[in-house]
Amino acid sequence: MAKTLEQERLALEEDERRLDERRRKLEEREREQAIATVEKSGLLKLDARRLADLADRIKRLGIEEVEKRLAA
Repeated sequence: MAKTLEQERLALEEDERRLDERRRKLEEREREQAIATVEKSGLLKLDARRLADLADRIKRLGIEEVEKRLAA
């Protein structure tokens, strides 16, 4: 434990910095995993225009509606 208030404050700032870095790395890993999932699905084999159209349709309908329609 820090001996002075200033040391404690500095220690907390360092902990926050480390935590922010861990969060950033986790977000990067999640993004990489999502891209890998899309790649495995074969969607990246579509030409750019078809993929953009599909993404636009998904955005307009919303994820929940797309999932509901695909499950039907």
